[in-house]
Amino acid sequence: MNTPTLADLETLAHKAGEILRAGYNQKHQIDYKSVIDPVTEIDRQSEEYLLQAILDKFPNHHILAEESGGVEGDRDHIWYIDPVDGTVNYAHNIPIFCVSIAYAYKRDLKLATVYDPMRDEIFVAERGKGAWLNGERIRVSSTRELEQSLLVTGFPYDMWDTPNDNLADFGRFTKLTQGVRRLGSAALDLCYVGAGRFEGFWEHFLQPWDVAAGGLIAEEAGAKVRTVKGSEDYLSRPVSIIAAPPILYEKMMAVLKSKKSS
Repeated sequence: MNTPTLADLETLAHKAGEILRAGYNQKHQIDYKSVIDPVTEIDRQSEEYLLQAILDKFPNHHILAEESGGVEGDRDHIWYIDPVDGTVNYAHNIPIFCVSIAYAYKRDLKLATVYDPMRDEIFVAERGKGAWLNGERIRVSSTRELEQSLLVTGFPYDMWDTPNDNLADFGRFTKLTQGVRRLGSAALDLCYVGAGRFEGFWEHFLQPWDVAAGGLIAEEAGAKVRTVKGSEDYLSRPVSIIAAPPILYEKMMAVLKSKKSS
């Protein structure tokens, strides 16, 4: 069966990014999947393009996609696509969002691309071959101490009424580091860990398409990427994830396991 190349993913991401860029700062038709989980017509346009383009070239592949749920196919070949990761930002005309695409063979992530069309930054990775930003090799931060680290996280869409709202962990890490940011795009958060812009990332209750591409990029850049319980299978629901250079990963895990505020 025909399999994709990294160039295939880059082409898909760039063309979907053009859709996002063309629609940016325009008036949008906004619907809500939940009280604070919006979807715009641009999400749907980007996803429709990606689904059709993938099926045209790889008609038997299985696709998991955020808005439509995807397309049934051969589960030895799975695509994870998020047509706009950072929809809340996009709907508010905040230029922090991306297209996220990953491909897995027999449940092993092989290829990943995350494209930020507003900065024209494309992060890519291939299993066992490394990660790049706009053609330049990227590596995780060499920082070894939490006190010198800048972290990033996010919060679940149901945080209004869930007991696990991440606020306690946010407070603990805020008191132990240089700070914790919340950008609103898990895919970019993971890529920024890979590029050494952040030292670490954690978040609870994500979806596989949120973290598949960014997770592989962070891994190939030298990060240890696991579930918050330590499992290597960070794509299985419910997706709760941590990514950091190995030394800081251990220190972040110790904080997440702690029940005391610092």
